[in-house]
Order: sequence, then C-alpha cells, then structure tokens
Amino acid sequence: MASTATAPPASGGIAPTRRTKRPAGGGLGRYILVRALLIIPTVFILVTIVFVAMRATGDPITAALGDRLTAAQLQERIHAAGYDRPIIVQYLEYLGQVFTGDFGTTISDNRPVLEVLLTYGTATLELVFYSLIVAFIVGIPLGMVAAYFRDRGQDALLRVFAILCYATPVFFAGMLLKLVFAVWLKWLPVAGRASTSAELQMQLLPNPTGLYTVDAIRTGNPEVLADVLQHAVLPSIALGLLTAGVFLRLVRTNVIGTLATDYVDAARSRGVSELRLVRKHAYRPALIPIITVIGLQIALLLGGAVLTETTFEWKGLGFQLAEYLQARDFVAVQGIVVLLAVIVAITNFIVDILAALIDPRVRY
Repeated sequence: MASTATAPPASGGIAPTRRTKRPAGGGLGRYILVRALLIIPTVFILVTIVFVAMRATGDPITAALGDRLTAAQLQERIHAAGYDRPIIVQYLEYLGQVFTGDFGTTISDNRPVLEVLLTYGTATLELVFYSLIVAFIVGIPLGMVAAYFRDRGQDALLRVFAILCYATPVFFAGMLLKLVFAVWLKWLPVAGRASTSAELQMQLLPNPTGLYTVDAIRTGNPEVLADVLQHAVLPSIALGLLTAGVFLRLVRTNVIGTLATDYVDAARSRGVSELRLVRKHAYRPALIPIITVIGLQIALLLGGAVLTETTFEWKGLGFQLAEYLQARDFVAVQGIVVLLAVIVAITNFIVDILAALIDPRVRY
C-alpha cells in the first residue's frame, strides 16, 4: 500500500504564521484604565508638594495670627490645632482628611474650606468656560487665516499678535481693557460679576447654582442676563487671549503641515481652490493637536484666573486665594490649591480620552 506523502513547504518559502486578532476596543480600554489610575498618584504627589511647601514656613497659626496673640495664647491655639505634633503625623492626618473630602477650616474667617470651594468654585468655572470660548473664537479662525497667507504680511501680523497674546501679563491686559472699554468708552462694567440689583434678583431664586449665567436665565429677566454677560466680557477676553495665542500658532503650524500632504496635493491638482483646501481638507486634522493641549491650557487658565479675578474683582477661587495669601491662611490656601490640582488632573484625563477617540494612534 502506497504511503501518503506530506507535501514539503515551498522551496525558500517561510511557513505562514497565524496572527491573533486584537480584540476590538482592547487598546482603548487599557488606555482609559491606565489614565484613570494615573490620576491617583498625580493628586497624591501634588497634595504632598502643597503640604510640604505650606509647612516649610512654619505652622499656619503662627503665620496667620502670630502678631495678634500673646505667646501663651499662640501656643494654646497651636496645640489645639495639633500643629505641635510630628510632621509625619500631621501629614498622615491631612491625607486622611483630604481623601474623605474634609479640607479643614480656614483660620482667618473660620469657615469650612469645602464651603469656600463650593461657594467660589462656580465663579472660576464660569470664567474659565468663557475664556475657552474666546480662545476658540479668536485662535482657530486666525490660525487658519495665517496658514492661508503663509509668509505674507497678514501671516506676519498674526504671528506677532499671537506672541503678544501669550506674552502679555494677564493683569496688564486686564487693566488695559478696563481703561479703554470701561473708563474711556464706558461700554462695559469695570469690575464684578453682576450689578447689585441683578445679584439681588438671582439670590431670590430657590437653590441658586452660583453660575450667574444659569441663574440669570432662571430669573426670566433678559436685563439680568445681559448684565451678567456684560460683566463677563472683559475678564473673559483678558484671560482667553492668553490661550488664543497658543491656539493660533498651533492651528497655523498644523494647517501648513496638512496642506503639504499628498491627498491635498491631489485635490489641488484637480483644481480645488486654496481657500477650499484650508476650509475643508486641512481644518479638521489641525484640530486634533488643539484637543491634546486643552488639558495644559486649562491649567494655564486656572493659574491666570488668580490675577484675572483679582484685577476685575471677580469673586472666584483665584480672588479668594489672593485674599487668603495676604491673610497667610495656609489651611485655606492648601484646600484651594489641592482642588485646582484635582480639576487639572481630571481635565487631562478627559482630554486624553477624547484624543484617543478622535485619533486612535495615541492609544499605542
């Protein structure tokens, strides 16, 4: 009986290997999990840095009340607050309080820090939101215009404008805007979040949100809404231009890079106009880097909010942070800085997820 022969592999060939198909969404799932887990050490490190930095100058009781109490009263307050214990004991207790949502009580006005955060955090959130709108409206269209007029006069002027936007100190831009539009032209209010009459109407609402735009809409009075928006214009422009300059340069660079790709050259060879190429073909790919840097810009806006809120007396976390720094209330400063750090960490996490959904290359 003839034996059955097994056909040898082709001469010089390589035996085919079977590829295991990666489960759909597996890369994205791991990416989200890793980014979520990274929030914990990030916040932990920031909390530790803030704690050590605040304690480096001594205990907060002495810093805030040292010139108003006798030595005996001072030691009594320090002992009651536990600041005479070993630093490691204070640190572990502080960690336990922070991770349970207890940020302590302010020294200067004896208020729970969490109450301060909830009361003034909405104002900062509203200011950052408006500033991002200004940054998008100014930065993205002007970046496209600069790319369209590349290496011409318009492009040079817009690049200088971008440099001025992110190089000019926020407080100086704010004072300049106040001088021109509030003092000289008298078009807009000088400071505050709303006029006294508008604030009184919003305070009469049941369960006010603290977001003046939302509360103004809830009053049903168009004049109140107009008053709130007018007060938001100058601080939003002052803070928004800081980020608009970054967006302008980023969009310009990426649109120019996209215009040099093969598929754009193919469209250009078919007779598509340069303006249409910028608007239709190069616009969306240039937005991907914008999304990836939003997290960093949120941190920049929160930092700039301290000076902006102080300049315009916009009573948010930045304004309160400046007040507590002057009062040397380290407990309040710690709570505000930790909250801002948490906001930045969570914002970066959300931005990372959006970037992964838009551009799958960032998952690997």
